[in-house]
Parts: sequence; structure tokens; C-alpha cells
Amino acid sequence: MQFDSPSADATCAAAALLARALPESSLVVVLTGPLGAGKTVFAKGLASGLGIDPNSVHSPTFGICSEYDTPDGRRLAHVDGYRLKNEMELEDAGFLDWLDSGTLVVIEWGERFPAALPLDRLEIALDRSPHAPTRRRLNAVASGPAAAEVLEGWRALLTQAGERLESADESADGSADEPADG
Repeated sequence: MQFDSPSADATCAAAALLARALPESSLVVVLTGPLGAGKTVFAKGLASGLGIDPNSVHSPTFGICSEYDTPDGRRLAHVDGYRLKNEMELEDAGFLDWLDSGTLVVIEWGERFPAALPLDRLEIALDRSPHAPTRRRLNAVASGPAAAEVLEGWRALLTQAGERLESADESADGSADEPADG
């Protein structure tokens, strides 16, 4: 599935819609893209959709993972693999524990650890437009039945939101180019 986001606000709104499509159990969402592509902006939107204050969500580059409790009792682990060298370091950070506990895991730079990722996952590649600094292209691919169900649900929600997302204004804080985004 492909979604063209005109702004950071639209990227956050699209991620919040993904949160509505997530299962009650665990799922791994892998965010890929170059520095500044909007991975942390997406994670903030996902957290917001789960009922977590997006202002409390920051790229956990140095801490590797930040964990958040959702109002409905679920847990979100926001992982940043940028500084990790291999799968063993990811596992040492607690990755297997998050998977076993039923936690929703969003991992930036997860493509660096393909052998550690579960087979059933949702991968979202974010890419910047060279001609419009706030535009992002999101390409989502499901691997496995749970992720496929989530992707179909998300696609339906994005379709329903339609023009509202296309016309989302850029946020005043310029978060589309947030320097901490990994």
C-alpha cells in the first residue's frame, strides 16, 4: 500500500489511523527510511492514536527503547536501532522480551536486523520528496496474516479519511524535519 503524505501533520494522522487498526495482541511495525524521513514523526502519530501523549515520544536513539503504557492497558515499545551493530545487541536490549509480552513494537531502522524480526510484521518505508520538503511517501508491506489484516484495516481507514489527510496543514513546530529522527 502506498500513501503520499503532504505534511508532518498528515503523517501523524495516518499513523494514528494505523493505531486504530492494530490488534489487541502484539505486532511489530518496522519503520525504514533515511535520516529525517519522518520515522519518529510516524511513531509519535502511532502513539497518539494509542492514547499516548505524542509530546512524550522522542527518538530513543541513545536509550535504544522507550516503553509507554496505553490507556487500554497495552504497551508500546518504541525502539531505535540506529546505534545497534547487530541482532545480538537488539536482543540484549530486550527485543525478545517485548515480543513475548504481547507488546506493540515499533522499530526504527529495523531493516538492519532482518534475522531478528518476526515473520509476521508490518514494514513501512518512509521517503522524502526531493521537490517538497514536507511531503513523504509511505510504502507499507505486510508479511504474514496478522500484519495483512492490519494493513487492510489501515487502508480502509485511510480511504475513509481521504481528503482530510490530503489537506492536513503542516505543524507550526516543523516536526517533519525533526533532527532527532532516526
